[in-house]
Amino acid sequence: MRYEVLEEPIKTNRREWSEFVYNHPEGNIFQTPEMFDVYNETDKYEPFVFAVVNDRKKFEAILIAVIQKEHKGLMGIFSSRAIIFGGPLVKGDNSEVLDFLLKKYNKKIKNKVVYSQFRNFWDWGILKNIMQKNNFIFEEHLNILVDLSKSQDILWNNVHSKRRNEIRRSKKENTLFSEENSEEALKKCYSILREVYSRAKLPIPEYDFFLNLFKMGSEPGMRAFCARYDSKIIGCMIVLIYKGKIYDFFAGSKKEFYNKYPNDLIPWEVFLWGKRNGYEKFDFGGAGKPGVNYGVRDYKKKFGGEFVNFGRFEKIHKPFIFRFSKLGFRIWKMIKQ
Repeated sequence: MRYEVLEEPIKTNRREWSEFVYNHPEGNIFQTPEMFDVYNETDKYEPFVFAVVNDRKKFEAILIAVIQKEHKGLMGIFSSRAIIFGGPLVKGDNSEVLDFLLKKYNKKIKNKVVYSQFRNFWDWGILKNIMQKNNFIFEEHLNILVDLSKSQDILWNNVHSKRRNEIRRSKKENTLFSEENSEEALKKCYSILREVYSRAKLPIPEYDFFLNLFKMGSEPGMRAFCARYDSKIIGCMIVLIYKGKIYDFFAGSKKEFYNKYPNDLIPWEVFLWGKRNGYEKFDFGGAGKPGVNYGVRDYKKKFGGEFVNFGRFEKIHKPFIFRFSKLGFRIWKMIKQ
């Protein structure tokens, strides 16, 4: 069978694209046309979509890659990277299609970015060989998934006893959980997230990215969950929802309100929200490399859930610039400190 890559499926084959992602066993929000729209409307982001069809014009694979740059102009060259969340989606785990797709991807992307990174949402199994054949190196990377189909009692008992006590304390302190659906609340959430990422010396997307997520719609869509104290938003979690799954995307709280335990209350209440609304999985969005100390992982694992190690695939397209950019990132963090 012969294969080809559609040039502009966002314009010509949007409905077929949506149906392909929804019907794929590993279909996820990050490979939908709606997510492509979000990236396309966001400054500093440049998305590409690779849709493989057979000679009957039926979809065989889809891949959304988004080029991210922290700076414009010359400095943008050193910070440019292509990130692929939960992709590619290949029909029937067809190794021939995957090999064809990766060759097309490499040809188009190699002069545009310093490196590419595939952030896996499932175990690639024997298809790892095709990735490695195309010079994508596998690196271990952990995640934590919570099964929301379990009863509330089982979920509660799986939460660490100390974390359960802090959830109780949060409620005793009159910290309130809420789902927020306004741009005003989103701005306040973003202000908190900027503060959190600044403390962690990490970059964060500009506000327009979050606003575009907010405008995405109901599902695929975004939800903003907040903790309020004395009517003020003191913590938040931005999640994405699609096909029975909740993705923890960004989260944080104001440092001066840690004693109200917003970071303990919010995840638990999101679990319960998910159960009430028919969601089956909560994806914590990453837990670092195994064997490497990572405080965020220590925090997340106390909510129960199952550790998975789907890993990542990475390919460095420009080795010299990659080494230089890593040095630049360390310098940037030093300046932030």
